Amino acid sequence: MKSVVTTVVTSADAAGRYPSTSDLESVQGSLQRAAARMEAAEKLANNIDQVAQEAYDAAIKKYSYLNEEGEANSTDTFKSKCLRDIKHYMRLINYCLVVGGTGPLDEWGIAGQREVYRSLNLPTAPYVEALLFARTRGCAPRDMSSQALNEYNRLLDYVINSFS
Repeated sequence: MKSVVTTVVTSADAAGRYPSTSDLESVQGSLQRAAARMEAAEKLANNIDQVAQEAYDAAIKKYSYLNEEGEANSTDTFKSKCLRDIKHYMRLINYCLVVGGTGPLDEWGIAGQREVYRSLNLPTAPYVEALLFARTRGCAPRDMSSQALNEYNRLLDYVINSFS
């Protein structure tokens, strides 16, 4: 799994050099943000089911036509799979907060997502809407500190951008 440390070391090794000063500054910056990331990870872990459910509800409210017969959210099975996918992205965001890099999202969430959604004829706009809702739902200091919220939102933005 990629973290900022493994990414820096792998990159330097591939270039046949030792990590540079800027590489080490990148690692240091990540370590300095670790407390905020851990706070965000803990808060998300404690509320992941609620956050995912609210995000799912917001997406389906905006795209209510998906509940019509023959659409992507028309059966209980499809509904549970959509909610499962949103929870999956939230869990991967949680993992990324812990490791301090985007490796879990890159490896288990983003790689191949366009092809999967396209081959299954699933619209991605509802997933984007769900993640946007999760992003705007977060509030500092109600939910977490502003720095922790920034770390969380940065990863939500990363996933949202991967859908476009």
